[in-house]
Amino acid sequence: MSIKRHKGNQLFSAAVEHGGVVYVAGQVADDLSQGVKGQTEQVLRKIDGLLATAGTSKAKILSANVWVTDIRNRDEMNAAWTAWADPANLPARATVEAKLADPRMLVEIMVTCAK
Repeated sequence: MSIKRHKGNQLFSAAVEHGGVVYVAGQVADDLSQGVKGQTEQVLRKIDGLLATAGTSKAKILSANVWVTDIRNRDEMNAAWTAWADPANLPARATVEAKLADPRMLVEIMVTCAK
């Protein structure tokens, strides 16, 4: 089976396809001046783009890992997530409080998706 990598840099690929599965690396917002909801919306748009590039969509997400810098902001993140997610095809998901690479980053999301 072949491995296809998307949008790589010197550290990692933004997405990797193998065996009918797409692995999307943790995505963060580009505009870090926004709050949790705005950053989450940005991240979800990036995920949509990566999944489209790999020929799949959010309806086929199997699992998601969400990291927020303050678990008290989970409701704001969930507002963006709920508006975006396919309610008929919700993935398994975990949300964890974590320190991220840049203190302005408020949320990071990683997904695994079927093709």
